[in-house]
Amino acid sequence: MKLNRIVVVGGSIAALTAAETLRIEGFDGSITVLSDEKVPPYTRVPLSKSALAGRESEDDLTLPAMSDDVDLRLHTRAEGLDVHRRLVHTREGSVPFDGLVIATGARARTVGHRRGGERVLRDIEHSRSLRADLATASSVLVVGGGFLGMEIASTCRELGKDVTVVDREPPLERLLGPLVGARIRDAAHLAGVRIRVAAGDVELVGGKTPSGARIANDEVLEADMVVSAVGDLPNIEWLLGSGLRLNGGVLVDAWCRARPNIVAAGDVAVQAGPDGSSRRTPSWTNAIEQARAAAQALLRAESAAPYRPSHYYWTEQFGLDVKMVGPPGSDGTPTISEGSLDCPPALLEWHTSGTAYRVVALNHGIRPAKLKRLVPAHHSRAVLR
Repeated sequence: MKLNRIVVVGGSIAALTAAETLRIEGFDGSITVLSDEKVPPYTRVPLSKSALAGRESEDDLTLPAMSDDVDLRLHTRAEGLDVHRRLVHTREGSVPFDGLVIATGARARTVGHRRGGERVLRDIEHSRSLRADLATASSVLVVGGGFLGMEIASTCRELGKDVTVVDREPPLERLLGPLVGARIRDAAHLAGVRIRVAAGDVELVGGKTPSGARIANDEVLEADMVVSAVGDLPNIEWLLGSGLRLNGGVLVDAWCRARPNIVAAGDVAVQAGPDGSSRRTPSWTNAIEQARAAAQALLRAESAAPYRPSHYYWTEQFGLDVKMVGPPGSDGTPTISEGSLDCPPALLEWHTSGTAYRVVALNHGIRPAKLKRLVPAHHSRAVLR
């Protein structure tokens, strides 16, 4: 089927990248981008770091504008999809398409507070609200010790706040393993952050906005400000009843296709593994790489290259710049191939059968492209199985 009209649903980096790629690949039909945000696409990377600290303004976060021949419709939420009539339904009316890119991303998962008002950090409005609240807060409790939670803790400590992080597991251990996780927690301790590991559920307590969290043994951790950083949920509700396969996201094939004329990319997309499991890869890098692959597949079908995620992740916190290639996990014992973990820079490698399947660089000047070359892609994928 000839594609004359392509609609991109989403307003973040995946949507922007998909629209740009379509033009780069020579698509000269109409491109309409439907974004439920009120502002043009922006980078989310600094939201927990320099933007939250006030070192970057919201204008600094704005991504380069889309070309003039792309119809960007802000504050336009997709509310339904008719795959047979090829229509995206919005409150402003239905938008026809020949090809569709689904890039609706994800939203913050919440712990759940019976009176609402839970603070999270996912978009520019959240960052603006948190920054305003931080101006009058002396203490901060962060619920969740993943990349985002620890980045928020680092920034809050940088701003002179009294900071506590609570999680069921030692922060970052599940993502980076015991050795690297402990090294970052040591840096957090030295910066003055208290870390509480509490098995079981966490219950938020307080008034309209949470002012504490009840953990095991009925202990309550209190703070002027409580922020939940407990993961994300893909935005797929608008696709219910559409006939697309939804399994913790939009299930796509190796070419990012949900149907021959519909692709998905970024935090909303799920790829099936050889073992039948499905997996999202919510990261900035994946959103860009997968959006490129999805746009190419929409135009060229299987003559385009199948998508191969690079599994590149990075974070900055407590004076440490951490870059990782390979599947996150706590398995295996790394070897330190360069430098010292006690006094970075350091380069760590995890091997199986003599081949690296994960590498981590701490305060190391190695460029991402070179770091990726240390992990043969096929080997990383094999470990994921």
